[in-house]
Amino acid sequence: MDNFNNYTKDDFIKLYDRPLAELLEIANKITAENFNNEVEACSIISAKTGACSENCKYCAQSKHNHAEIDCHPLLDVETVKQAALSAKENGATRFCIVTSGRKPTDNDFNKILEMIKEVASIEGIHCCASLGLLSEDQIKQIKNAGVERYNHNINTSKDYHEKICTTHNFEDRVNTVKMVQKAGIESCCGVIIGMGEGRADRIDMALSLRELNPKTVPINFLDPIKGTPLENYKDKIDEEEILKTICIFRIILPKAMLRYAGGRCSRLSKFNQKRGLIAGINSILVGNYLTTLGSNATEDKKTLEELNMSLV
Repeated sequence: MDNFNNYTKDDFIKLYDRPLAELLEIANKITAENFNNEVEACSIISAKTGACSENCKYCAQSKHNHAEIDCHPLLDVETVKQAALSAKENGATRFCIVTSGRKPTDNDFNKILEMIKEVASIEGIHCCASLGLLSEDQIKQIKNAGVERYNHNINTSKDYHEKICTTHNFEDRVNTVKMVQKAGIESCCGVIIGMGEGRADRIDMALSLRELNPKTVPINFLDPIKGTPLENYKDKIDEEEILKTICIFRIILPKAMLRYAGGRCSRLSKFNQKRGLIAGINSILVGNYLTTLGSNATEDKKTLEELNMSLV
């Protein structure tokens, strides 16, 4: 096997030209060297939906876009707790509280701290959160309340970022991840594939993540939503390109947990979802996502059993 530690960016870009079967074999071997056959199951709740001030072109929740979604203010604490209990019944061991917006208001933040404490108190559930661009003090508070892992994606490459969002920059996202890690919270930091970026951008994403060294890397595949600027981007990436990207992310990030996140059910056939798991996906979102439908927990368990994998 190649010594990928010595690969340059250009070398990684050339990997895309290798046959998919070869990349799947390489990625599978790397995964087997670093992980067992267990797959982490995470579930999320959109605790606050819509009316976001940021202008991310892919997002149905941005007030700059015109997607038709059901918006709602921050949910009550009991609703979130019951959702976490339901997620546990469906096999999830992690539950992530997600809110729309650049950052929570002070009133919302205090209520979110209560949510975190309730979810973190559930036996068998690890509490995660995705709340935007928090301050160092807020990050300390969510840690004390019980957040073990914080999700904040880089989304795309540094060079492509301004084509996707201009209300915050790439460095804002990277700095938030670094603050989370400094506070002793595990970082969950991923990407969205298929927004018109090139292969070089995808390599840049993976190399940026290698520098950040997150615990988990969610890989989202753009599911174009009507009313967003990217609504016609369905043909920007095909299934083979998605699988090759998963393989290359595994090669560049051998020890990170790669997570199937948004878009996997709509952008990958069941057969190719299995191939992605073989390539190195070892974490999945179970249940629905933020503004799109997700997976069926029963079907996910069946698929994993067929591959001799188990949810943890």
